[in-house]
Amino acid sequence: MSKQIIDSDIFRDMIKMGAHRLNKNVDFINSLNVFPVPDGDTGTNMNLTFQSGAKFVNESESKSVGELAVSFSKGLLMGARGNSGVISSQIFRGFQKSVSEKETLDAKSFAAALQQGVDSAYKAVMKPVEGTILTVAKYAAHSGLEAANQSDDLAEVMEAVVKGAKEGLKKTPDLLPVLKEVGVVDSGGQGLVFLYEGFLNGIKGEVNDDVYTPSDEQMNEMVNAAHHQSVQSQLATNDIEFGYCTEMMITLDPEVHFDLSEFRTYLDQLGNSLLAVSDDEVAKVHVHTESPEKVFSYGAQFGQLGKIKIDNMRLQHETIIENDSNSDKGDDITTEIIVVAQGKGLIELMKSLGATHVITGGQTMNPSTEDFLKILNRTHAKNAIILPNNGNVLMTAQAAASSVDLPVEVIATKSIQQGISALFSFVKENSLSENAEMMKEDIMMVKSGEVTNAVRDTKINGIEIHSGDFMGIADGEIVTTAERRPDALIQLIEHMIDDDSEIVSIFYGIDASKREAAKLESEIQKKYPDLELEIHAGDQAVYPYLVSVE
Repeated sequence: MSKQIIDSDIFRDMIKMGAHRLNKNVDFINSLNVFPVPDGDTGTNMNLTFQSGAKFVNESESKSVGELAVSFSKGLLMGARGNSGVISSQIFRGFQKSVSEKETLDAKSFAAALQQGVDSAYKAVMKPVEGTILTVAKYAAHSGLEAANQSDDLAEVMEAVVKGAKEGLKKTPDLLPVLKEVGVVDSGGQGLVFLYEGFLNGIKGEVNDDVYTPSDEQMNEMVNAAHHQSVQSQLATNDIEFGYCTEMMITLDPEVHFDLSEFRTYLDQLGNSLLAVSDDEVAKVHVHTESPEKVFSYGAQFGQLGKIKIDNMRLQHETIIENDSNSDKGDDITTEIIVVAQGKGLIELMKSLGATHVITGGQTMNPSTEDFLKILNRTHAKNAIILPNNGNVLMTAQAAASSVDLPVEVIATKSIQQGISALFSFVKENSLSENAEMMKEDIMMVKSGEVTNAVRDTKINGIEIHSGDFMGIADGEIVTTAERRPDALIQLIEHMIDDDSEIVSIFYGIDASKREAAKLESEIQKKYPDLELEIHAGDQAVYPYLVSVE
């Protein structure tokens, strides 16, 4: 039967099925990441973004499509993670602006809204790059407009949108050379295709009744907000043995054996305050631990990770104690400095250099817009500086900064190394603009390098990469590979230093060791006696070594 109107019920089904289809394909989207590093998180970011949007729609009782679209856009923005999540939120921000006053949508108004979404997304990106999710969105909207001029059947129009999205996706390797070299399509674009396929399911009425949509009670059954604050006044920060409140939801793979008792036993070894529940389809976990990455890695063995969350309870506790002891203390802070980092050593270093708030995240754990807004909206400071320290967090930080009245400077730090350099440049007595200008200048003087392991065979820039090898990455480009981790680090440093290099800083992560780092320090110092060499425990995940050359 032909459908010519999208009413609130159909719109809800579209959102429900779009989010569901994304959730089912998270791992596949992640696998399309260009670099073969173990932090491919486009699928995870898009999934978390759209789950947030779907939650806002579920909570709305409106019968107006326009009002539901506004709720959806708000949810996407608040949950936006990574570039793919932020760009997606901008697509549907433009969409909702087109339909916000409409009770229902016909084919033409729906197609026009998709096109306005594309226009908004292109404007939101300072330097739009073709061969990305933007290209896929553009092709999809164009096909939708053409179909809407020929038919008022919404299913036909949405089929055209999906077809156009797939055509755009096929073109991404031709438009972005690195995709063609590796032999993949754009991961964000693939995510949008899955989303639009879900929309088509919703329009056609192909709605799966078994789609798991947890209620607020279920979402909060493991832990409520008071849980963490109820004991704050009864202990000191140093008494917190396991500092990261870690939560995850797993959509269980029916092909993988899952034993809740064994599951709990393993997680109990990683921390305390463990709560783990499951039914036949979903497992949910809450645990206090020092190793969130181990919790997530273990959970991923049993299915797809949905909602994940990490809170640094030590920082939360310090904030609560500070607020309790002197509620006006924040008035003394002129500039709030918000940084993104993970790893106990790196976090402590950032705080010692003047960071007033550290959002735990970065690779594999991109913070959301809301994570930044929670800090910006409650600060007593006159202005703020954000150091995202990751290229995939930059747009999220910018989205948050544009959503508040407070003067905020987002410094485009794309690595922890640049973030550390920026903090060294901060002078309390300077104005916001003076500090921002100095930081921007100084981060350009830093070379950033990482060592990590390859998770698949590939070839990039003429370099043969084999799964399990260690790669040296300099300023985002893979420059060397080696079978041994120490060899990869030494080769990376050789590539990064030149006649002007004076200081080399190495931060070793949880997968390296102090002993190995000390041995490498001696070897590197012997080879480059004129360099000032610093070794620090970063405790970061994913990258055994981070390198900074100045």
